[in-house]
Parts: sequence; structure tokens; C-alpha cells
Amino acid sequence: MDEKEVLLTKDGYEKLEQELEFLKTTRRAEIAERIKVALGFGDLSENSEYDEAKNAQAENETKIAELENKIRYAKIIDEKEIDTKTVQVGNTVKLLDIEFNEEVSYTVVGSTEVDISQNKISNESPIGSAILGAKKDQVVDVQAPSGVIQYKILSITK
Repeated sequence: MDEKEVLLTKDGYEKLEQELEFLKTTRRAEIAERIKVALGFGDLSENSEYDEAKNAQAENETKIAELENKIRYAKIIDEKEIDTKTVQVGNTVKLLDIEFNEEVSYTVVGSTEVDISQNKISNESPIGSAILGAKKDQVVDVQAPSGVIQYKILSITK
């Protein structure tokens, strides 16, 4: 199975590594303790604490495997290679919604670093994929569920 490259900023990569370390050490130890306590309750066939702890263990191991996979296929974006001539992953882009005459700024990131509360959008999202490679003052069409939205690129920064 071909794995897809995971685009990450240096910060995003470090956050994944920190989360992985937490899950492998602290979280595993917490779950192991819960299992040990639950085993002390006796009869496993009617032991909901044991079942819950085993489910938590399975979820934790699944998350660990996902993070290890992301890290394995990570491509860290070199900030020095990011320019501001065209929109790339790592750029912050100020857009003008032509229809509503509203400005909005987005930072284009890889899909694992999306954070709408900080206006970080995926390079694979409708807006992200539409503006990739575009230049300042260019008008781009974004295929949204509500129809086509036109944005003018006002600025591209690092």
C-alpha cells in the first residue's frame, strides 16, 4: 500500500512527536494501572472497569500506530524554501471574498495541522487546493458546497 506523504511544519512535527511520547509513556502507564486495579475486582466476565480499560488500551495503541505512520511519512517543510511569489504550504495568504467584499487570512498547512480556530487550513481543502500555486492579485475560483466562490489574493507572506 502506497502511503501518502504528510506535509508538516517543524512545529507540527514536534507536536506529533510530543503526543506520541506522551501516549507511549504516560498514557500507557495510566491504562496499565487501570487494568491492574480492574483485575483486582475479580470475575472478568462481569467486570466493566476491566472492559473499559482494555478498550482504552486498544484506542491508545491505535492512536500510537497512526502517529508513528504520520511521522514515518512526514515531509517537513523547510521554511527557507518557502517563497512569497506563489502560494505554498506554509504561507499565510490574505484573500478578498469578491462577492461579499470581505477579507480573510489563512495559513496553508498540511492536513494534520489544520486548526480552524487559528485559520490554519489544509492544502487539500477546497480553498487550500484552489489557492496553491496562485500569485498575488490573481482571482481563484473555489468549488464550495454552496457553489463557486471567487477570491482575490491580496498578499502572500511567510
